[in-house]
Amino acid sequence: MFQSLSLWPLLGLFLIAAGAIWVAGVKLSNTTDILSQRLGLGQALGGVILLAIATNLPEIAIVASAAAADDLGVAVGNILGGIGIQTLVLVALDAFGMKERAPLTYRAASLTLVIEGLLVVAVLVVAVMGTQLPGSLIYARIGPDALLIALIWIVGVWMIGRANKGLPWHDDAGDAPDTQPHPKGHSRAGTEQAASARGISTTRAAIVFLVAAIVTLVAGVVLERAGDGIAEQIGMSGVLFGATVLAAATSLPELSTGLTATRSGDYQLAISDIFGGNAFLPVLFLLATLISGHAVLPQAQHSDIYLAGLAILLTSVYLAGLIFRPRRRVLGMGIDSLAVLVFYALGMAGLFAITLAG
Repeated sequence: MFQSLSLWPLLGLFLIAAGAIWVAGVKLSNTTDILSQRLGLGQALGGVILLAIATNLPEIAIVASAAAADDLGVAVGNILGGIGIQTLVLVALDAFGMKERAPLTYRAASLTLVIEGLLVVAVLVVAVMGTQLPGSLIYARIGPDALLIALIWIVGVWMIGRANKGLPWHDDAGDAPDTQPHPKGHSRAGTEQAASARGISTTRAAIVFLVAAIVTLVAGVVLERAGDGIAEQIGMSGVLFGATVLAAATSLPELSTGLTATRSGDYQLAISDIFGGNAFLPVLFLLATLISGHAVLPQAQHSDIYLAGLAILLTSVYLAGLIFRPRRRVLGMGIDSLAVLVFYALGMAGLFAITLAG
């Protein structure tokens, strides 16, 4: 059906699907907060996994759809490009979401966030290593690289949960001085309290969650298929389209919820949600492998490895910002955010050069 459409109808479908993902993604985030609070999941492993799946449903739908169509270039590009784009969301939060004249990383500095960022780096390093394995190294539709990424993610989430309960430091919470006065996640509790004040029951929240999840999954498939048609008609490679336009469209809910968190003074949660989503995205390589029946990472292009390196670089800049806590703001943002913005722009220029050379 999508292949028979011209460019303008495809663009219309793409924009409608992106809008649906924006609205449904916000509903998913809000209802996830409500359900996590009422079911007592909180920062526990189950709560983190529920949040990671809910906030990445667009990417799950796109990867599943692309893998089913054996279009692994779009799947890999969306995963690795999505990490870069979602890291760039922190630049927007730093520039437009801060209520006070201090950089985001200065007010959010926490050892727990450093651990979360290191988990992003760890899964990306394994993904890069997996690209060098032979494609025949697969058994029962599972590759060792994708399986190892999933296991590292689970162990990492467990470690983060332990860190949230306390660390063997002078400040057992691992927070730097002069950070946010309220504990991480206080805005989620506020979301649940506001829902209770409006009389929203747990059953109603669960129904909204399910409906929003279905809308997100359907919109994600439409976004991928329409985007594939658009890329083909404008002569753009699937990897480049997936890493830029498609990844940006699926990052809209993270931008909206991140702005809500920063404006509520929950700076740690804003960064934690981005790092948490980025750490989960490479787990989708296991999903793509199961659906396609092929080892996905060994088929990665040079551009895919390049995008993984760019994502590691951007994450490392913010890790340095969380540790050194620069107070100076340039162009309305922290120095680390400005560096990420410059590195991303240079990275995209390099990606264009790679695709043109290919």
